[in-house]
Amino acid sequence: MSELKKEWYVVNTYAGHENKVKDNLERRVETMKIQDSLFKIIVAEESEIEYKNGKKVEKVKNLFPGYLFVEMIMTDEAWYIVRNTPGVTGFIGSSGGGVKPFPVADEEIDSILRRLGMSEKRVQIDFAIGDRVKILAGPFTNVEGIVEELQNETQIAVVLTILFGRETPTEIAYGDLEKVA
Repeated sequence: MSELKKEWYVVNTYAGHENKVKDNLERRVETMKIQDSLFKIIVAEESEIEYKNGKKVEKVKNLFPGYLFVEMIMTDEAWYIVRNTPGVTGFIGSSGGGVKPFPVADEEIDSILRRLGMSEKRVQIDFAIGDRVKILAGPFTNVEGIVEELQNETQIAVVLTILFGRETPTEIAYGDLEKVA
């Protein structure tokens, strides 16, 4: 019964309004006293450092424009409150017509939370810097490369792959790599 279990869902919002919708939703959780059904609300953002006119500028980049990730128990009340929050256009994984949405797969949300540095789950790896690895998922599936760097905090490895005849550093989540014997 997924209705009794705490799971992650993707909420669609107007692009550029993710943080405003998050604030609205957090306020509604407090005022409507549904803290026992709605837990975490995340806008997936990363900081990027850019250099403009020789000056270092930190810029926040939204990884999924128009989307929020909400950890909740899908009760009728919580579902109603979320989808009727100003700025929410619906849930991903719902066909409409009163059909509740499907939750995000654990592997997918774990990968996103790791990238944001918010996951407690740690992937055990059997490779080290200098080892040859195979990429198991994403646009570089089945490509092999050499591990150049391990970022244990975010659980991301920098893998040197050959792309268009050039060695190219590519960031890959630990869980998407396998050591080549």
